[in-house]
Amino acid sequence: MAEYAKFTEEMKKTHTILVPNMLPIHFKLFMNVFESYGFHCELLESESRTVVEEGLKNVHNDTCYPCLLVVGQFMEALKSGKYDPNRTALMITQTGGGCRASNYIYLLRKCLAETFPQVPVVSLNFSGLEKDSAFQMTAPITLKCMYGVLYGDLLMTLYNQCRSYELIKGSSEKCLQMWEKKLDKLFKENKFTRTKKIYKEILEDFAKIERSSVPKIKVGIVGEIYVKYSPLANNHLEDFLISEGCEPVVPTFMEFMLYWAINKVTDAKLYDAATKGTPIYKGAYKLFLHKQREMIAAIKKHGVFNAPHDFEEIIENGKKFIGLGVSMGEGWLIPAEMGALAASGTENIICTQPFGCLPNHIVAKGMSRAVKEAYPNANIIAIDYDPGATRVNQENRIKLMLANAKAAGGLH
Repeated sequence: MAEYAKFTEEMKKTHTILVPNMLPIHFKLFMNVFESYGFHCELLESESRTVVEEGLKNVHNDTCYPCLLVVGQFMEALKSGKYDPNRTALMITQTGGGCRASNYIYLLRKCLAETFPQVPVVSLNFSGLEKDSAFQMTAPITLKCMYGVLYGDLLMTLYNQCRSYELIKGSSEKCLQMWEKKLDKLFKENKFTRTKKIYKEILEDFAKIERSSVPKIKVGIVGEIYVKYSPLANNHLEDFLISEGCEPVVPTFMEFMLYWAINKVTDAKLYDAATKGTPIYKGAYKLFLHKQREMIAAIKKHGVFNAPHDFEEIIENGKKFIGLGVSMGEGWLIPAEMGALAASGTENIICTQPFGCLPNHIVAKGMSRAVKEAYPNANIIAIDYDPGATRVNQENRIKLMLANAKAAGGLH
């Protein structure tokens, strides 16, 4: 493998680490965690057409849309003159799976080799994929990030449920920003483990927001992880649904973490290939599930908002349609989430996917019919996202889906 710039211990003091914006709420919490350990991070929020153009210039157009956007966002930032390439690093997540996403980091390094060879790429992963980097997910950082996932999920869930009905425009955003600041302080003071108290306070503050009681159409959003969550990738899908008088229902990020952990255990069973890491993944799954259930219990006890699905419930929904060994990309999680949403009354579902994402096309488009047969009222539409897809066309297709929902009396 060709030599590439490495992130060293000395760079913690001198370098700004640029982070692509996949989960706006969660990533802000993660960056606060990294800051407390001496890493200076900055979230990239540019959404100009230049991002797509830079992506097309630097990676092949057959590369999936999330990779194109991430590379484009990085290259635009480095060329903007705002950052000194000699004092800048880039952060990218790696799951270590078999889809094209696992090649992001190598493609990015190849792009940097000609123009910015001095810029190191930091890998954010939980699998020890990068052994020679000074940025390591140590146990304390990983623990704080897990709590960041939980608080991010709660804030995202309540924010969507309030924003759809708020009577005073901007009140939900104000509450969200207040709690982002409070959580930053709690992480710095190491008071972040007091979940029962913190959950209760967050729930009470969001419950104070004045909201309409007029029911709205609920629309679930599932699909490939980056396009599902990133406003840049899905053209602000949640905002669009709210503007159309709907309530977006977005599965939590913890569901993906649980999916990732249980897949490692399932694969060890299916292929009789247990490793030293298998017990660790099994323990991680149990811990994640326990913590998820604590949050769900807090929401149900409060009694005002709708709680996310218990992950074991999602697994059982998945088993109705597909084997748990189908774990490439988002795999069995997509039909499982579609089934769980339909079963709980969110029958209108948008499946977001990068065009040409083979695993997602198979487990999303390919499994939609099976989900519809199990839940006849399910109204599912798959929306492809790529550089050639126009926002107008995507939104018109969603409007048609919503028209069908309204015609069917679909206030679910």
